[in-house]
Amino acid sequence: MTDTRRALLTALEDGPVAGPELADRLGVSRAAVWKQVESLREAGWGIESIDDGYRVTDVPEFGGAAIEFGLDAPFDVEYHDSIGSTNERARELASEGREDVAVVADEQTAGRGRLDRGWTGPAGGIYSSLLLRPDVPPAHAPVYTLAAAVAVTRAAREVGIDASIKWPNDVLVGQSGERGGKKLCGILTEMEGEADRVAWLIVGIGINANVHAEVLPEGATSLQEERGEPVDRRVFTQRLLETFDELRADPDSILDAWREHAATLGQRVRVDTPGGEVVGEAVDVEFPGALIVETDDGERERVTAGDCEHLRPV
Repeated sequence: MTDTRRALLTALEDGPVAGPELADRLGVSRAAVWKQVESLREAGWGIESIDDGYRVTDVPEFGGAAIEFGLDAPFDVEYHDSIGSTNERARELASEGREDVAVVADEQTAGRGRLDRGWTGPAGGIYSSLLLRPDVPPAHAPVYTLAAAVAVTRAAREVGIDASIKWPNDVLVGQSGERGGKKLCGILTEMEGEADRVAWLIVGIGINANVHAEVLPEGATSLQEERGEPVDRRVFTQRLLETFDELRADPDSILDAWREHAATLGQRVRVDTPGGEVVGEAVDVEFPGALIVETDDGERERVTAGDCEHLRPV
């Protein structure tokens, strides 16, 4: 999308704007305004001309400009119908010096999860990678994974889905079974930095949105499957970005928000860590995202990384 077209949509966010005023704001002729309006209509936007000027009546179901329209968060959105990996694209943008960019795709063909596992990304999803440059030391990076999980969970609950978080990075629906529910979303955070500060950080968020069950891996679900109807992906993505932005602006609020939505706390768990297996009850989470497990012998283990499995109570 051209800068002029993006500026036109931004001007129309708050209601009707007359053609001459739009021309002045954009620094173009009234004929150029009309041409841009026609191009937007051809792209699926509903824009009507009334006595007070132009106004937006319909927004496309998904896409970069659609997500940015009315978005109350400082992210530029780069949209792709299909992409290998949104995280890889975000890394390219990081090398160009960009920040506060959300790379969003309808389909992801070469996604990956934690521990280099593959991530299925069929069409109809919300696959996004948020490129940030927070002024924090690398040791604080995990808290942004927690913030993303909270943002997804809150957005899911707003559309009627009882989602919760399994440590460290899975958003689940339902609590049945040893695995702790069906997987709705996975999160992968990557970063580059020096000893004292992060250079860039990418939070990759893969959400099964309007995806049918038959194309999902075993143990997964989607927003559509849980609701029985498609979700408005544009609005869902906006709420995700807005909530994440609110949380990153107040890091001290993230842990309490995570605890509020956690499925893992209070559960008996087994965590496979680089140093061995930890089994016991998950009792808390500590900054920047460590899981505290009380083992059967009464010791408290602080787990910073590992695969967590919910177990049936003894």
